[in-house]
Amino acid sequence: MKWSKKPTSKINRIRSWALGLIFAAMIVMYLGVVLLYMAHSRILFGIFLILGTLAFALSFVVYFWIGMLSMRAVTVLCPNCNHYTKMLGRADICANCNEPLTLDPTLEGKEFNEDYNNKRKSEALEKKEGR
Repeated sequence: MKWSKKPTSKINRIRSWALGLIFAAMIVMYLGVVLLYMAHSRILFGIFLILGTLAFALSFVVYFWIGMLSMRAVTVLCPNCNHYTKMLGRADICANCNEPLTLDPTLEGKEFNEDYNNKRKSEALEKKEGR
């Protein structure tokens, strides 16, 4: 049985990645505390604490970056659910109903593929479809 990944909008995918980074940072810090009590090693505790703090800082940077991208994103009205959603790139998915969206008239009616947002992959897809 093949598990298909549910498509999500790019903004939500990046936010989920940043949230996972926060949880990873907390786990790393807890491992440092456990090592402090089990191995009585302050050096390992310090290393794990610093690694966790760096992961938190990276998560902060990712959240800041996606916030800046979200401010510049084009807001469109989804034709399926009639909610406004933010769109990044040539092709994206509605954050509410997962309907494929595009502002590019050449992609209208085509099956959704995230590769349309990558120039090199998009050219390869268009050559493949043109045959």
